[in-house]
Amino acid sequence: MHSITKGLLAGAAGTLALDLVSYGDMLLRGRAASTVPAQVAGRLAGRAGVPLGQGEERENRSQAAGALMGYATGIGAGVVYGLLRLRRRPLPVLVAGPLLGAAVMAGANAPATALRLTDPGSWDLASWVSDIVPHLVYGLTTAAAYHAMR
Repeated sequence: MHSITKGLLAGAAGTLALDLVSYGDMLLRGRAASTVPAQVAGRLAGRAGVPLGQGEERENRSQAAGALMGYATGIGAGVVYGLLRLRRRPLPVLVAGPLLGAAVMAGANAPATALRLTDPGSWDLASWVSDIVPHLVYGLTTAAAYHAMR
């Protein structure tokens, strides 16, 4: 199997794991889903001149676009990981996992921070944990899945 395909599949597994942890946390704590991905998608669509409609239609499309951007980030990071593995000696899963998780967390939060929709400097401990843990699970799952397909 080609390393890009392995990376895509590993990234998809990691993204599923991230979603399971995030939705599990929402279920356990009764917290709402973040509105930030939808806000990012709405702002980016506006800047790109892509019409999303009005009112509820716009909100629904922004939510869908935000979720799809998350999938693209997770799967895309898996593909990049696969490409990097072509040229480099493999890192142990317990090293690669946190690095992947941190990279995807940065990739997910950078647009929201740049658009001034969030300020990680103002987050409380619960907000940091709610962001770090799912991304760490993403990274560990992605690295382990890729390793399993070697």
